[in-house]
Amino acid sequence: MRMLCRQPVTRFCFGLLLCAGVLWSADQQKVSWKISGELEEACSCDAACPCWWDSKPTKMTCGGGETLFIEKGNYGPTRLDGLAVGMIGQSPAGKSMMESFGKWNFAYVYIEEKANADQRKALEQIALAIAGPAAPKEKMKVRYVPITRKVTGKEHQVSLGPYGEYSGHLVDGGMGSLSKITNPTGADPIRKEFYQGRTSKYSYNDADQKWSWKDSNYMWNKFEVTSEDYEKFAAGLSQKMQQMQMHKK
Repeated sequence: MRMLCRQPVTRFCFGLLLCAGVLWSADQQKVSWKISGELEEACSCDAACPCWWDSKPTKMTCGGGETLFIEKGNYGPTRLDGLAVGMIGQSPAGKSMMESFGKWNFAYVYIEEKANADQRKALEQIALAIAGPAAPKEKMKVRYVPITRKVTGKEHQVSLGPYGEYSGHLVDGGMGSLSKITNPTGADPIRKEFYQGRTSKYSYNDADQKWSWKDSNYMWNKFEVTSEDYEKFAAGLSQKMQQMQMHKK
């Protein structure tokens, strides 16, 4: 992630580091994990979502989230093959996702209901490691729901139980092949690059919200990430922040 000497990004990076510290301090012992699979992500912004460049959302807020479909994975000895976890949130009006990190209107985690107790705990911890506590504690919830995905031709359709459903398709780049974004300002290990698309539908009815839109931002990518990737990511941000602070003195 390329650091910019701007206050919103600094706050965002501090939030990521803080959430990593809270996560690991909550566990008496670190648990190594590794997951690989496919990312399905969509939001209310026009494509491509400007929040990934620390810019304001194209509407008053940016609402949406990601679903990770895990093909192979483990959290310590707990296997996670074939499970899924989703995260949905919304930034405050007039604020980007980055600058408002930790103060979102809400941030809900959706865990596949077929997961057993150990798997549910593992998926929740991984979701926190990747997405962090983006909202105040009282505005964060975990739900256990059936999570499904259907791929028909170029169209990908994702459902989060009775609460949400979105479908999207990738778009072609101007020089041929699919449009691909690499290393945006807000990149993290799971989104160091991704393919860009648009939604055909997005509906959500939870957290006192009722969303319904189309032709908004959609992202897809294959991923393979580990707990060590996110530890290194946080350590790198910490070092860069220290350098920035020294430069200001």
